[in-house]
This record gives sequence, C-alpha cells and structure tokens, in this order.
Amino acid sequence: MSESLPTLDYPALLLAKQQRLQALLAPFKPSHIEVFASPEQHFRMRAEFRLWHEGDDLYHIMFDKVRGERYRVDGFPIASELINRMMTALLPELKVSAVLRHKLFQIDYLSTLSGQIAVSLLYHKALDAQWESEARALKVRLQSQGFDVQLIGRARKQKICLDHDWVDETLNVNGRDFHYRQVENSFTQPNARMNIEMLQWAQLCTQGAQGDLLELYCGNGNFSIALAGNFARVLATEIAKSSVQAAQHNLQANGIDNVRIIRMSTEEVTQALRGERTFNRLQGVNLTDYQCNTVLVDPPRAGLDKETLSMLSTYPQILYISCNPHTLVDNLATLSQTHRIARAALFDQFPYTDHIETGVWLVKYD
Repeated sequence: MSESLPTLDYPALLLAKQQRLQALLAPFKPSHIEVFASPEQHFRMRAEFRLWHEGDDLYHIMFDKVRGERYRVDGFPIASELINRMMTALLPELKVSAVLRHKLFQIDYLSTLSGQIAVSLLYHKALDAQWESEARALKVRLQSQGFDVQLIGRARKQKICLDHDWVDETLNVNGRDFHYRQVENSFTQPNARMNIEMLQWAQLCTQGAQGDLLELYCGNGNFSIALAGNFARVLATEIAKSSVQAAQHNLQANGIDNVRIIRMSTEEVTQALRGERTFNRLQGVNLTDYQCNTVLVDPPRAGLDKETLSMLSTYPQILYISCNPHTLVDNLATLSQTHRIARAALFDQFPYTDHIETGVWLVKYD
C-alpha cells in the first residue's frame, strides 16, 4: 500500500452515506440530517499492523480476509501523519536488532493531535531483561529523532511499559481545550477531528439543559468532560476498569468537579435506578439525589437492550450516539413511541468505508 490514496471521490462517497442514513431514518421524520465530513487523509489516530518477516526484510502487512490475500504496507495515508512518520522510522531500527525483531508479529500505534504516540510491540515469546534493555535504547533513539513516544512490549500474560502505557490528547471544543488521557489497548475515538465535531454538536444539543445528566458507556470521559458545563451534575457509568481510571484522571486534569463516575454495567445501573438491586459500588451515591432530565448513550454495535430502552423512555431528553445505524433504527422503533428526533447528524468517522456514525437528539412528546 502506497503513501497516497487511490483516486476516490470522497464527496460522492459521503453523499451516498447521507442518502442511506436518510432512508433509514425516514420513518422517524427528522427535519434534516447535519453532515460532518472528515479530513480526506491522515484522519485515523489508531492503526494495527501485522509484521511480515522475509529474509532480512521486515515490513507491515494487512490481510484481505475476503480474498485471503496479504498486502505490504509502506505508507498508510488514512492514518495520522505521526503514525506514518513512526512507521518509517521504526522498521529500520527493528531490522538491525535480532532481539527486538525475533518473534515480533504485530505493531499497534496510538497517536494524538498533541504530538504524542504510543507504540505497542506484540510478541510470540517471553520478554526478558535483554529485550527491555534494547527496547529502552530504541526509545532513546526514537526520541532523538523528535518523537514523543511511549514503547510497550506485550506477550502472553506479560506487559512491559517503558515509562507508561498512555498518551495525553488535547482537543479544542468550541474554543476550549479539553485534556484526555488515552490508554494503550483501550477504546478511544479513532478519528480525532470527527470526535471534536461530535463533542461540539453534543454541546449545542444540550445547551440550556436543566438538571443533571446520566451518561451510560462513558469510556474515558470523552463526552462527560465536554458536557459537564451544560449540567448541574453528571452521573456517568463505565464497566472497563482502565477506562474508569483514565476518566478519573481526566476529570482532575480538566478541573471538573461535578461529574461522578461509577464502575457499573448499563444493566446494573438500570436495576439500581429501578430499585431492583443494591450495589456496594454505589456506597456514598444516592441516586435519588440526581435530577436527570437528560441521558446520553453511546452503546456498542449491538445497540440497547429492552430494559435499558424502557428506562430511557422515561427521560425528557436523550442524546444517542450510534456506531451502527441498523441497531439505532431498531431502538428508535421503541423510543419513537415517546420521543421525536429534534436533531440528527452523520459523523464520518470512517471515510472510504460503509461505516456510519450517527447522533440523534431525542425530545419527549409534550
């Protein structure tokens, strides 16, 4: 794969997505769909590649699972410029080190707009003191080339961080800088520019909102932090331990004191709010103190379960961020009985693919 994209008509591809989304949402009668276009190149902040060993050569590859073919990747134009520079700088360093290249089968990259990058080297072998020594020397050489880099070695039941396993990102949202710690091998938004658009759109939707916000699937606090200023308080839930830890750090880094994060699944939160179960993790948290008039959900591709949908239907306002328009439509079949679409948006997180990221702002019928 070369360092430039093939000739593709991005505006036409985006228009096709818009038309598909319009058709899917037509039964729910949105007034129109706001469309946010991605940069056409260097938009992806994460990338994962397998490594191919061929004699003395070593290079990134990608697999076409449908055709059963592999492709050499010397440049990856959809990835950030920082990832591309690191790909070019890293491989020559690995090639000359028998220790670092031996049984190396994958490299994961996590980059930021703020210039930091984490590189994870994945091995089919145990990592020893010699590996760590050579990896530390590699990090020094990469830093001498101007990279603000973290190196992580991973093998079965083993993880070695040369300093730490995270990078710090700064996003400017409607004129304010927000700081986010992003942990290697944890979920982060893949397209930083589109993430900014989503956060700005969410702020505008909830501007002037009354009461508190309940957020399900909060991750590292991506939305919680950007929306905290629009609400008296935010009660956010997340099940992944690493994401909860990152979110707690991010609250402190941004000086936000009106957000409470609890480590619970959406199903558990639903049970707690209904009074069906009590949880030790809620000690010190009185759910009845919160006056949540708005709920934000950013669920996985499977969408929301029936119990959560039933709970959401009682809230005056719902902000639903969806990575799967088909499960969104399934959920809207239920939610449209109590709510209307006040705003809808398409965020093109993944240009040149069929993937559609959608936001809908739902308001309860009077």
